[in-house]
Amino acid sequence: MTSVSTTETITAAASGRWTLGDLPVSRIGFGAMRLPQTGPALVADAASRDRRAALSVLRRAVELGVNHIDTAAFYFSPLRSANELINSALAPYADDLVISTKVGPARDRTGQWATHARTPEALRGQVEENLRQLGRDHLDVVNLRIVGSESIAERFGALADLRTAGLIRHLGLSNVTPAHLAEARAIAPVVCVQNRYGIGVRPEDDAFVRECGAQGIAFVPFYAIAAAGGQDGVTVSEPAEVLAVAKAHGASPAQVRLAWILHRGPHVLAIPGTGDPGHLMANVAAGALRPSEDELELLEGVHRSALTG
Repeated sequence: MTSVSTTETITAAASGRWTLGDLPVSRIGFGAMRLPQTGPALVADAASRDRRAALSVLRRAVELGVNHIDTAAFYFSPLRSANELINSALAPYADDLVISTKVGPARDRTGQWATHARTPEALRGQVEENLRQLGRDHLDVVNLRIVGSESIAERFGALADLRTAGLIRHLGLSNVTPAHLAEARAIAPVVCVQNRYGIGVRPEDDAFVRECGAQGIAFVPFYAIAAAGGQDGVTVSEPAEVLAVAKAHGASPAQVRLAWILHRGPHVLAIPGTGDPGHLMANVAAGALRPSEDELELLEGVHRSALTG
């Protein structure tokens, strides 16, 4: 049993490494969704975060060895844009920094949700907007985020064309099924799948997580800490089993949830987001937490209970 309660600074190296296509990343990354605001994300009336604080957290993440940042052009509050903050804090970018973004969802200037991008023209516009905001001539990884179960061939094909043109290095998928993944892989290589997943969240997708690993594809859960709270953050009490494991390791429930995610396979990457430097350090330190087999079995029981609960 490994505790994360220590005075020594733990870096992202403790989580291990994975390669997205040809891009090596630490398995603990940073999600930028919560960066532009405090409180719930992706809402029109969000309270914008202090700019200097947001820039400081990004720079500290890189100092701690984080080299995988997940973002999107639709991550913004009335005064802050995640992409602009990343550009301001980290450009010129380090050679080993990998920035993943996603396209599909859209929000208008007021922050209200707009028509989802489904045409090649709309998707190219979103790719170009990410390029502009990030100050890049290409995007490391672009995830096509899906809504619904219909074919994605035209949309993914449009992104594959942009990859051929040099605007995108690698392609991924978000909020998809195994059928979507198979359809996409018939068109172009897929380096990652981003789906909602965590302790007690979508245990029916366990086989899909393993399938991604068997195919050499990274699985990148979102809302791994917030669970049912989603974009609002943690909204319910933690199960007793999670609290017990946390107490045994001198850790927080959030750290236990991240450690569990990393134990689902070497291809599983974590992208916890925060605007708080203390939470950032705790998230990174979770990469060093090693629950025992008995503790993992205890957490597995919580996870599987969602199938019958």
